[in-house]
Amino acid sequence: MGPDETSSPLSAWRRARASRARLIVDAETYFAAARRAMMAARSDIFMLGWDFDTRVRLDRQVTPKDGDAPTDLGPFISWLAQNRPDLKIRILRWDVGALKALVRGTTIFRLLRWMGSGRVRFRLDGAHPPTGSHHEKILVIDDQLAFCGGIDMTIGRWDTRDHADGAPGRRPPGGGEPLKPWHDATMALEGEAAAALGDLARERWRLATGEDLPPPAPGRRDLWPRGLSADFDDVEVAIARTRGACEVRSEVREVEALHLEMIGAARRFGYFESQYFASPAIAQAMAERLAEPDGPEFVVVHPRSAEGWLQSEAMDSARARLLDHLQKGPGGERLRLYCPCTEGGAEIYVHAKIAVVDDAMLRVGSANMNNRSLGLDSECDVVIDARGARPAEAERRGVIEDIRLGLLAEHLGVTPDEVRRAETRCGSLIGAIESLRSPGRSLRLYEPEELGALDRLAAVAEPLDPEGPLADAEAMTAGGWRRLVGDRLRGA
Repeated sequence: MGPDETSSPLSAWRRARASRARLIVDAETYFAAARRAMMAARSDIFMLGWDFDTRVRLDRQVTPKDGDAPTDLGPFISWLAQNRPDLKIRILRWDVGALKALVRGTTIFRLLRWMGSGRVRFRLDGAHPPTGSHHEKILVIDDQLAFCGGIDMTIGRWDTRDHADGAPGRRPPGGGEPLKPWHDATMALEGEAAAALGDLARERWRLATGEDLPPPAPGRRDLWPRGLSADFDDVEVAIARTRGACEVRSEVREVEALHLEMIGAARRFGYFESQYFASPAIAQAMAERLAEPDGPEFVVVHPRSAEGWLQSEAMDSARARLLDHLQKGPGGERLRLYCPCTEGGAEIYVHAKIAVVDDAMLRVGSANMNNRSLGLDSECDVVIDARGARPAEAERRGVIEDIRLGLLAEHLGVTPDEVRRAETRCGSLIGAIESLRSPGRSLRLYEPEELGALDRLAAVAEPLDPEGPLADAEAMTAGGWRRLVGDRLRGA
């Protein structure tokens, strides 16, 4: 710990220092940085994901020559195994839904080759509750560099911060029309924080396979990807998890506690990016702050609708209900939900999970603002807490502000300086966004469907977002979700 800091009071599993840290926005930068970092690995690579697709192209700026490392994920992993004899590569994927993944392209043949080599170990991880998933997206390299966030190495994630209409880089393997624009984020961490995530990965491996793995031998090499600047130097990082209770482990709700503490700590604003906005616990925490006469503003940036018709009915109906409760309550005018669109008006799918509070706290991870992420699935978030009056903290608050301004500028199709000036002029985050919204590339105000139509689908949608394994029976009953929301918002 540095001489000018105290330990963060926020809920966490582990706190550790990062010699360097960087928020990476969108998968173009992440995929390329991950490939460069893995090229430098010498002992261990851990990949934890909800999904992997061996056809994903990691770096579109490189054209490999004969003998060079390939750019597609599957051939690249095979190349590493062949050319790094001391390197051990371990991949954990959520087991449910794996059959569909295994029959994509040449995936099954590549997996068979990996298993035969002994240097690449691929496992389907079933150590979770029956209705849960492993939703973490973590890459750890030699316990010295790690990435933790919301980006899976699978098809449909790659995009640039331009999110251009019809971008050819979004075409799926084998050709076809470009996939939808996709907004995502992860955090790169160097040093002790990476080693902590290595401990997390080894624990996941132990529960999935029964095998205890030692950490890599001590040593320090510079694995930081070339061309990737750092946002923070020598900063403490708190790591928070969600773990659904099952036979091999107890329930962990650190991410939920982190969300609620950050909302409770807000004085001016909370800015959130999330795939879903469907948690009654988070809504209740916001409602309490909105009811304060001088309470903070809250802005949530999310996709217009969830992927898949059933997920859409579950998450979109929940979002509509929560928004209706909050905006009709005291201080409801200080809450806004927005959806980003391209220049041509197409929806940009928000998969990022980011929170910024008062430009003093920055959270990035895999957890959404829904019940599953807070109590059922396996999730991992990291947070930098820069509250305080010391010089290092003031400098970090400036960096967090720049990150938030950059995100808003990306969504609004303007420059960060324009966002900064609008905030100064309006004295309000929501006022600044409203003054900058325009046709084309911008943020559109979320307008829910009529609640009556959504209510008719509640009985079908309720089971998709339970609070945890023990809540499944309640969630499976008609009206269970409605009672839960009502109780939560009434403070029961």
